[in-house]
Amino acid sequence: MERKPTVPDLVPMHRTELRTSPLNRAVLAAGLGFFVDAFDLFLFNVYRIPSLMELGLSGAELREQGERLLALQMAGMMVGGILTGIVGDRRGRVAVLFGGIVLYSLCNLANAVVQDVDTYAAIRFLAGLGLAGELGAGVTLVAESMTAERRGYGTILVATLGALGAVCAGLAGDLLPWRTAFAVAGGAGLLLLLFRVRSMETGMFQRAKASAARRGSFTHLFADRRRALRYFACIAMGVPIWFSVGLLITLSPELAAEQGVDGWVLTRAFILFQLGITVGDLGTGVLSQLFRTRRWVIVGGMLVAIMATVGYFAALRMGIGSYLACFGMGLGCGYLSVFATTTVEHFGTNLRVLVAATVTNFMRGSITLLIPFHIWLEQQFGLSTTVGLVVTGTVVWALALTSVLSLPETFGRDLEFVE
Repeated sequence: MERKPTVPDLVPMHRTELRTSPLNRAVLAAGLGFFVDAFDLFLFNVYRIPSLMELGLSGAELREQGERLLALQMAGMMVGGILTGIVGDRRGRVAVLFGGIVLYSLCNLANAVVQDVDTYAAIRFLAGLGLAGELGAGVTLVAESMTAERRGYGTILVATLGALGAVCAGLAGDLLPWRTAFAVAGGAGLLLLLFRVRSMETGMFQRAKASAARRGSFTHLFADRRRALRYFACIAMGVPIWFSVGLLITLSPELAAEQGVDGWVLTRAFILFQLGITVGDLGTGVLSQLFRTRRWVIVGGMLVAIMATVGYFAALRMGIGSYLACFGMGLGCGYLSVFATTTVEHFGTNLRVLVAATVTNFMRGSITLLIPFHIWLEQQFGLSTTVGLVVTGTVVWALALTSVLSLPETFGRDLEFVE
């Protein structure tokens, strides 16, 4: 029987095409994209209350409609993660980076002039579609452009720029009206589009495209039990990051009020959390390179975040609150850069963007399950919001630790393979 050609058989691997320095166009294009991604994603968190108040909402409607818009934005990102993942593995990583940023930019410019809540909600859903492929396609482009020993430095830069984008969103909350902030986000996206004009596809993608491997197929992703379990473990590994910022930080004003803490400032908590992630991305990324491990650095970051979360709830319980604990939670959740790297290293070139885009967006979209889960706990067992979130967090962190320990080490893995 004639043997089917493998990727290396079709096109020889040229190691010289892989870069060793993270200061290259692919890394900057991906990093600036994640900056814009995070800036937009957290703008709504920051402007949730003032924007909805200007549109005529008050009282309980602010929380109800705020959670609805957040859920729609996350739903857009989850749907978009699937669509952009398929396109990224079939048509190319750069195609996703171009198409997504156009849709995202137009939506943010539309957000700047929105006049009613329903239109606001529809635009946030579409913006989610546009943003969905930024991190997944960007990290994949970086990982496939750099050597196995050095790619971690590239993703450090990407994740750090993303964290700085979130910090800027927090600062914007103190400096800009909400409509102006969305207009700035849209303009930044269009400028990024111009920077990406000369971006090129990776050699790995071109060779996978020439092979007989099924590319961007969800059914193929789940065709193998071990591959499917690996995929779900990657999602669970990232959920605590979004639990921390999407619930613990976003709902911190409500938690502070429930525990009698006066004068709590959301933007301050948010900025300190994102500064923590920025430092954590740099720290965990460098440690991962120095100690040549992704797995154990992620475990270390998780333990730091868990201890900081305990301190966060303890401080609230004592009625004092703690912005330092917010920084500590962000510091621990800074395993994001290593998490993104190991996720793309776990899967073949023919599935890599599909996995990276859906894992990162399902991780973010987990908020649509975590919100009703903690509300159900409160209603079913008569728990306070604080206790409901403690129980939810215990489940989230337990699943995350179990998942990362179930996965093999990926540091130094050659990405020239298909599945």
